[in-house]
Amino acid sequence: MGTLHDMQEALEIFEKYTDEEYVFYTQHDTIGVGVSPSKVSDEDKERLDELGFYPDEGLDSFEFFV
Repeated sequence: MGTLHDMQEALEIFEKYTDEEYVFYTQHDTIGVGVSPSKVSDEDKERLDELGFYPDEGLDSFEFFV
């Protein structure tokens, strides 16, 4: 991911799958989004992957490595 537009697009996708107010966390060089990959459509998962957000089934979330 390289642009603010890409980040905005990813956030708009995540917004479709949660109404939680606090969904972000950080770990060293990772930004996590607390949205369960099992709830996200395959099409949206594919686009999120293109945008740099990868599902982490162990944490039941998505991660972006900075």
